[in-house]
Amino acid sequence: MSSRPRRPSRPAFLDDPDQPGDPERAEFERLLAASDSGPAPGGPREPAPGERVEGKVLAVGAETVFLDLGGGLEGILDTVEVRDLDGEVTVSVGDPLVAVVVGRDPGSRAFLLRRRGGGRPGEVGPELRQAKEMGLPVEGIIRGVVKGGFEVELAGQRAFCPVSQIAARPVAEPETLVGQRLAFLVTRVEEGGRGRSANVVVSRRELLEREARERAAAVRATLAPGAVVRGRVTSLASYGAFVDLGGIEGMIHTSELGHTRVASVEDVLAVGDEVEVQVLRIEPPREGRREERIALSIKALQRDPWKDAALRFPVGSEHPGRVMRLESFGAFVEVAPGLEGLVHVSELGEGRRLNHAREALQLGEDLVVRVADVDETRRRLSLTLLGTRHAGTGEEAEWRAHLARERGGFGTLGELLRNREKQRPDE
Repeated sequence: MSSRPRRPSRPAFLDDPDQPGDPERAEFERLLAASDSGPAPGGPREPAPGERVEGKVLAVGAETVFLDLGGGLEGILDTVEVRDLDGEVTVSVGDPLVAVVVGRDPGSRAFLLRRRGGGRPGEVGPELRQAKEMGLPVEGIIRGVVKGGFEVELAGQRAFCPVSQIAARPVAEPETLVGQRLAFLVTRVEEGGRGRSANVVVSRRELLEREARERAAAVRATLAPGAVVRGRVTSLASYGAFVDLGGIEGMIHTSELGHTRVASVEDVLAVGDEVEVQVLRIEPPREGRREERIALSIKALQRDPWKDAALRFPVGSEHPGRVMRLESFGAFVEVAPGLEGLVHVSELGEGRRLNHAREALQLGEDLVVRVADVDETRRRLSLTLLGTRHAGTGEEAEWRAHLARERGGFGTLGELLRNREKQRPDE
């Protein structure tokens, strides 16, 4: 008499008395009732833990997905492994599905499956162990903010990312990261056991810093004195501005911000500005300093105002100017952007002996000067004072308008006076 193969026994979790009337229990019982045989003698080989199998979805419950693996074999899979970022189930009854065998259910003898991650409860999947050993990035989803950091789901496993490791810089609003899919490096893997979950710690900051070092190495290979590059201003200091060139940082000293004198870096640049700069020099790392120093310049890319200064400001020509500095030996007067000349203190006293130029002039005061000497090689311009401009309101407005034109066009005071003579009606 032929014997009928024994049907699979009831799964242990179906015998939980605390869940009567559970529809998922009822569905699984129906599936068991419909299956009157296990694997036939001489049928397909039973898969071993770690082996990939393909099955067809029989039913999808709130917590478990049931699969027909063929040949009378059955598998169960946690539903969380088939949900998308929005928590929606991505499979339906009849769909094919590939998973990895991680064990057997002791009651039903159905195969326990997992699409991602490792095997027994508390065990870390081989993907994460390999990622840690080889330093490979793993994509994960930030599921929530917890004490001290974030809960991350990756490779079907819960992991922890300390708040200090979620970004290269502090995050002002951690909640905004929840739900984002990001890449992480696995920094610690500890197997669980005896009811203790596995401990997986990840870091996004280490990955970002590694990528920054790789970009910096690529950028560094292109840098050399004279190279022209673009960058973004990252911070300002009293002595200059720091610029990110793409993973590597350089500095523009205040003296290299332009040919005009700079009172404050904030007057020229702001954090976030895109700038084009020229590399002046690269100083290699020294003891106590890990990275090289890269000196940058905006001024090097600008037209030198001293070029052809002798032609634009010949000896004897008269020009408007503005007092930029006052010293004991005289006053520095700007006659063009980036071009200053010195009026010696002996020219300021009108016969009186002065101890300091401030006794006769004020910063920002507008003057009329005559060129006494030009030395392009030494970048020196000697001036004599013709007078200050404190005339009536109409004349002063005209003077200031001409001064603005002069700063863009470098004309002469004589031209202004001749134009005014032409505009006067015949007396």
